[in-house]
Amino acid sequence: MFFGKKILIGITGGIAVYKTAELVRQFKKAGAQVRVVMTDAATKFVSPLTFETLSENDVLTGLFPETSSKQTAHIEWARWSDVMVICPATLNTIGKIASGIADNALTTTIMAANVPVIFCPAMNKAMFANSIYRENQKKLQEHGYYFVEPGIGELACGEVGYGRLADIETIFDAVKLRLFGKNDFSGKKLLITAGPTEEPLDPVRYLTNLSSGKMGFALAEQAKIRGAEVVLVSGPVNLRTFSGVELVHIRTAFEMEQQVLKRLEGTDVLIMAAAVSDYRPAEYSPNKLKKQDNPKSLALIMNNDILAKAGQNKGNRIQVGFSVETENEYDYSLDKLRRKNCDFIVINNPARPGAGFRNDTNRVTVLDNKGNMERYPLLSKYRVADRILDKVFNLMQNG
Repeated sequence: MFFGKKILIGITGGIAVYKTAELVRQFKKAGAQVRVVMTDAATKFVSPLTFETLSENDVLTGLFPETSSKQTAHIEWARWSDVMVICPATLNTIGKIASGIADNALTTTIMAANVPVIFCPAMNKAMFANSIYRENQKKLQEHGYYFVEPGIGELACGEVGYGRLADIETIFDAVKLRLFGKNDFSGKKLLITAGPTEEPLDPVRYLTNLSSGKMGFALAEQAKIRGAEVVLVSGPVNLRTFSGVELVHIRTAFEMEQQVLKRLEGTDVLIMAAAVSDYRPAEYSPNKLKKQDNPKSLALIMNNDILAKAGQNKGNRIQVGFSVETENEYDYSLDKLRRKNCDFIVINNPARPGAGFRNDTNRVTVLDNKGNMERYPLLSKYRVADRILDKVFNLMQNG
């Protein structure tokens, strides 16, 4: 996702410096080009060599670097970047920028930047609560700088409170928003489902499917990046929710039905990417069923079709369904689309290489309510999500 993007990391002198090494590694892993500029205090905590190794670039530590033929490196680096991330950002450095002070390589680079600058504060809870600091943060935000609020937890001094550096994943999300945010879904509410459902048979067994939830979570992330208010109703998965997405945990198809239907009012778009169990056991045993010499038959009853139920009172809401088919894709999916009153349906054949459950990629076909089909090549699920949202946006604009 970050391929070709240029990220400049500014590091100030705080104990949280060691966490920035992992942030640099994650950006590199995601395909970004990374440069690092450090204050003198930061180098007391972690050697510049560490960040040179991780970033595969020289580290800027002074206004007059010996390795540069130019004495305006801070200007060149500011022009080079697509985004600047100050992590960790101390009270001192934030105060300097708020006061227009540029007295080292990092502060001069920040002041020369014409790209988004994201501060990630980390400090003692009393410093974070100090009224002068709060005024400085507010002032910088009014000038267009961005902040990733620190978390609450144990601090280096042994106290517990606000001031702990935000999780690396949260900082990663903030950079995504600044680099890729479109805001074309601003003011729109999207309700998205993801993952499998589990239908319990006894306390230790249940019926389920192979869904990992990756497609639904990718849709929720991309929708949030594009400015939407996003509610994600998900079955049991092992995935992290993108910052700012409201996550609703469910287990069974009945629980998903309840949560979806009660949240439909005010929803502009419903995307049912979850793999909802069609059936559940007719009876639940409160005790573990014992193994028997003669296998017993398992009676099943059908679950309600959530998307079809939502489609009965669709109004102006855009509805998108998913159809997993291994044969007769067009006929089966067209029937589903019409019965469930969808605007379009995304067909997924798990028999195709790179498609289906648990993969990071997918190869889907989109079928609209006029019978038109559009086949997508093999793409990451994030790119598939973006294309699906593009189609939703076109429907919102053009009907």
